[in-house]
Amino acid sequence: MAGDGILRQQQLHRFYSDHHGWLQGWLRRHLGCSHHAADLAQDTFVRILARDQDVASIREPRAYLHTIAKGLLANHWRRRQIELAYLEALALQPEQVAPSPETRALIVETLLEVDAMLARLPDRVRRAFLMSQLQGLTYAAIGEALGVSERMVKKYMAQAMLHCLALQDAS
Repeated sequence: MAGDGILRQQQLHRFYSDHHGWLQGWLRRHLGCSHHAADLAQDTFVRILARDQDVASIREPRAYLHTIAKGLLANHWRRRQIELAYLEALALQPEQVAPSPETRALIVETLLEVDAMLARLPDRVRRAFLMSQLQGLTYAAIGEALGVSERMVKKYMAQAMLHCLALQDAS
């Protein structure tokens, strides 16, 4: 059994050695930043380690790494987009109401969680929910904008609220 662990460790080391440079270069070209590329390359390999996968069985290692890294890259850009939007909104506030760096980090994390929750909703449900909550539109106005009845908007809102409650209960 101990021999299996050593063999697995050697396979992981070889997999990392063979592909890390390529992956980091690919990420650097897409990010334009070697520091972020190094972080995402490491995150990619951490994902593989967390899956406890037999790397020797991966037929197309670079395609596999590319797929994982693309997902992490999309998450990176989405996070960056949310952070920038928050910082832009924060810049419009008077300096005396500016939150501490710790509070800002907590707010960004919360915004990312809300974004992930909204991303799980069907498109029309999400749009109806956002029109109601962010724009303050009436159900009739939302229905007109989405091309559905007011009754359907009520169903969308109920679906969104149930989704929020289910996620709250799960945490």
